[in-house]
Amino acid sequence: MQLSFDELGTPLREVTFVVLDLETTGGSAKKDSITEIGAVKVRGGERIGELSTLVDPGVGIPPGIVALTGITTAMVRAAPPVPAVLPALLEFLRGAVLVAHNAPFDTGFLRAACERHGHAWPRPPVLCTARLARAVLPREEAPSVRLGALAALFGTATTPNHRAPADAAATVEVLHHLLERIGNLGVQSLEELLALAKDSAPHRPTTGQRRKRTLARGVPSAPGVYLFRGPRDEVLYVGTSGDLARRVRSYFTAGERRRRVRDMVALAERVDTVVCAHSLEASVRELRLIAAHRPRYNRRSRNPQRGWWVAATVEPFPRLSVVTTPREGALGPFASRRAAGTAVETLLDAVPLRSCTPRIPLRPAGTPCALHDMGRCAAPCAGLQTVAEYTPAVDALADLVDGRDDSPLRRLADAVDALAERERFEDAAVRRDRLAALILALARTQRLAALAQVDELVGARPDGRGGWEVAVLRHGRLAAAGVAPRGVAPMPVIDALRLGAQTILTGPGPLRGAPHEEVRLLHRWLATGGTRLVHSEPQWAEPARGAPSWTAWAERARPLEVPGD
Repeated sequence: MQLSFDELGTPLREVTFVVLDLETTGGSAKKDSITEIGAVKVRGGERIGELSTLVDPGVGIPPGIVALTGITTAMVRAAPPVPAVLPALLEFLRGAVLVAHNAPFDTGFLRAACERHGHAWPRPPVLCTARLARAVLPREEAPSVRLGALAALFGTATTPNHRAPADAAATVEVLHHLLERIGNLGVQSLEELLALAKDSAPHRPTTGQRRKRTLARGVPSAPGVYLFRGPRDEVLYVGTSGDLARRVRSYFTAGERRRRVRDMVALAERVDTVVCAHSLEASVRELRLIAAHRPRYNRRSRNPQRGWWVAATVEPFPRLSVVTTPREGALGPFASRRAAGTAVETLLDAVPLRSCTPRIPLRPAGTPCALHDMGRCAAPCAGLQTVAEYTPAVDALADLVDGRDDSPLRRLADAVDALAERERFEDAAVRRDRLAALILALARTQRLAALAQVDELVGARPDGRGGWEVAVLRHGRLAAAGVAPRGVAPMPVIDALRLGAQTILTGPGPLRGAPHEEVRLLHRWLATGGTRLVHSEPQWAEPARGAPSWTAWAERARPLEVPGD
C-alpha cells in the first residue's frame, strides 16, 4: 500500500544538522574538561551557521593532549570558561539533530557539562557518523571508519587534525557523502536514517546473500539505474548510482543491514540495469520506472503525479477547491490535502472570492449568510453581486497565481506587521506562517510552470573532467541526454541530441501534463551546479512580480518573541 507523504517521516532535506566536535583534556567526561568547540549547522546540503571557540578548562592541559591537538594551556588562558560558552552552544543546538563522529564521546562531555553547571540536557536526536559509516559502507571499501580514514576515502577538502573546527568541517563532508549513499539505498527520512545508524551492529553475510552475489556479475561500472526483479519477473526495487557495479555488489555484503532491503535481496532473481549518460538522466529514469512499476520495496513516492492542487471551480461564481488533477491556473502541488486546505484559507484572505461551497446559478435566489453581515462576502448567492462584479476577484486570483501581481502578498504581509505592532503576537505568528507557506507554494508553482511552458531548452553542466553533461528538455520533461567528453566539441553533440530528442505531447494544467517531481528535478539541475543555458525556445523566464521575489521573506520568517516569555 502506497505510503502518504506524511507517513514517510521527516524528509532529510528539511532536517537541520549541527555537526559537532570537541577537544578535551582527556577521555573521561567525569574527570576531564572541554578545551575547544567546533560546530557547523547545515540544512539541505548548505552551511547556515558556525560556532567555534577555545574553552578554558580551568586546569592545565596534559602534555600528551598538547602533542595530539596542539592546544596549550597558554592558548586557552584568555578563552571563556565552559559556563560562559555552554548557553550559546545549547541555543545553537536547539531544534537540530546533533551529529558527531564517535558521538557518545562528545555527548558524554556535553551532558556532564550541563550537570555541572545547572543546565538541562535538551536530549536532541543524535547521529553518529562512525556508526552510520559502518552501516552504509562495505568493509572491503572502508576497513576503518576513523574520521581520518573516511576523509581520505571520500577525498574531503578539509583534513582532520584533532582541532575542533577542522574536525567538525571534515565530519560535515563525510556526513554529506554518507547521505548520498543512503539516498541510493532508499533512505529518505530522518527516522529511517537514525534507525539505520542504530542498527549498525556488525553481522556476517547470510548464505543467501553470498549465493545471490552472482546477480551482480556483468553489471557495468557506469552511471545508471538498477532494477531488482523477483521470481515472477516483477520489479522489487529501483535505484540509481554513479557506479552501478559497486552499488549492486554492496547489496550482497555485510554492509547492508536494513531488514527490508535484505528481505528484498532474498526474493531477487535478477538485476537489470539501464546505463545512463549522467546522474540527471539516471534520476529521471528512476522516477519514471518507479511510477511505471510501483516496486513494493521502494519507500519513496511510487506515483510522481501524486499531489494536491488548489484550483478555481468552473462556474459563474467560481470558488476555490482542492483537487488531485491539476488544471489551468491551479496552485500546487501540495504534499497533503491539509496543506492545500490551509493554502485555500490564506488565499481567501488575499483575494475576495466566496468561501461557501454551494454552486450558484446565473439567477441566484438564496439568502445572504453571516459572512455578508460581517462584510466579508458580497452575497452573490442572493443576487447581490453580478457575475461582472465578481469577475475582478477571479482575475486577482489568476494574476496572483500566475505571478502578474503580488500586491495581495504585500497586503497580507502588512497585516502581519500591523498585528505585531498591536502586540497580538500569536495572531501575527499564525498569519505569518500561513503567508510563508503560501509564498513558497506560489513560488514553486510559478518556477515549475515557467519551465514547463518552454518548448525546448538545452542545458550543459561541467562534468568535472573537462567535458560537459548535456540535457535537452521539452515542456518540463527530459527529452534527451548525452555527454561531450573532454576534447570533443560540444555543439555537434548538442545538435545531434536535439535532432533525436523525444517528442513530448503536452497535457492540461500549469505543468503541461509533466510529473511535478520530474519538473522539480530538472529545475534544480538547471539552477545549480554551474549549469549553462545553451538554447531556449521560447526564452525561459519567470514572472518579475511573482512569489519567488518573496521567498527571502518567507525563509526569514521566525516565531515572534512575546515580551516577558
